[in-house]
Amino acid sequence: MSLREIVATNLRRLRHAKSMSQEELADRAGINRNYVGMLEREQHSATVDMLEKLAEVLEADPVEFFRRET
Repeated sequence: MSLREIVATNLRRLRHAKSMSQEELADRAGINRNYVGMLEREQHSATVDMLEKLAEVLEADPVEFFRRET
């Protein structure tokens, strides 16, 4: 599994855990609503700064984006 796929999977998992839509997450993070979907579909890679911003909105430790499911 690529790191991009791991981040995408964890972003989706964290967002669902907070019962947030992609649009709501994007709005709270101050980013384009399409960007979250592009990250989750692995069409773009998020910067460290973006992961930090998303983690803050999701009330998660940014390290959670890199957690591998075992």
